Amino acid sequence: MILAWVVSLLLLYSSLISCIERLGTLRIIEVNAMTESQKAFIAAEKVVQECEENITALTQLQSNRCFIQPAGNYRWLISSKEKPGIQIGVAVDEKTGIVTRLNWRQVFE
Repeated sequence: MILAWVVSLLLLYSSLISCIERLGTLRIIEVNAMTESQKAFIAAEKVVQECEENITALTQLQSNRCFIQPAGNYRWLISSKEKPGIQIGVAVDEKTGIVTRLNWRQVFE
């Protein structure tokens, strides 16, 4: 009887250890996925910011890594081509050429 009890405790401990190992592995995968997503998100934001800064001189951009669409009355929509997609709305002052960011959103497909 005692032997059966000890064996059942050992089986419970072994299953507990395997569950803890699986949870640890999932946590490592989660952290790595979040890190990679943050890097891609920051890269997309930098691309959109570069296009925003050079919106008045589009010919000076070295590479066209974003979509730029007119939204009327000196307003533009700038979207990143990379994933994750980021889209911003900007207004350009026609007299001074100052660019003002109006809104920001993540584009989902």
